[in-house]
Amino acid sequence: INAIGEPIDGKGPLNNTKRREIFKVAPGVMSRVEVNEPLETGIIAIDSMIPIGKGQRELIIGDRQTGKTSIVIDTIINQKDKNVKCIYVAIGQKNSTVAQITKKLQDAGAMDYTTVIVSGASELAPQQYIAPYSGTAIAEEWMSEGKDCLIIYDDLSKHAIAYRTLSLLLRRPPGREAYPGDVFYLHSQLLERAAK
Repeated sequence: INAIGEPIDGKGPLNNTKRREIFKVAPGVMSRVEVNEPLETGIIAIDSMIPIGKGQRELIIGDRQTGKTSIVIDTIINQKDKNVKCIYVAIGQKNSTVAQITKKLQDAGAMDYTTVIVSGASELAPQQYIAPYSGTAIAEEWMSEGKDCLIIYDDLSKHAIAYRTLSLLLRRPPGREAYPGDVFYLHSQLLERAAK
């Protein structure tokens, strides 16, 4: 689907007409369940040395072409038969790259439990800006139904660029490298919504 929930895969309209707010306040610390159940990535090095828990946020950072996307795609594929819904949010990526990722997920049978939200490089900045919020709203809906979710934002640096574009158009005062001063608050607010 695209950032506003319209199907773009050519398989026809979506049956679900339920709506949910995409901008929401993160749940408070006291209302969260403690992180005590592991999310198995299927990557032995990660699962043994730096395990990820359900309800935890994790940043994967590295230089270009170092395998960050490969790690998350393999993690999605390894969720098969683990009753975990997956959401992959592609922000500002080339359509050919997203097509390759989607094909890899389809070939592995992962599209049965995965939703891909695409706001490509050719999309307008407002659509790139709301894409991760749309993905989070879907994950929160599944969370409210008692399902475990894995949401991946690929990548938030392009989301920050889209937010910078919007802020400059709105004539907000720029900060370092022309990014608005609240870009870190924006991302922390988004990531804090990922909870159990």
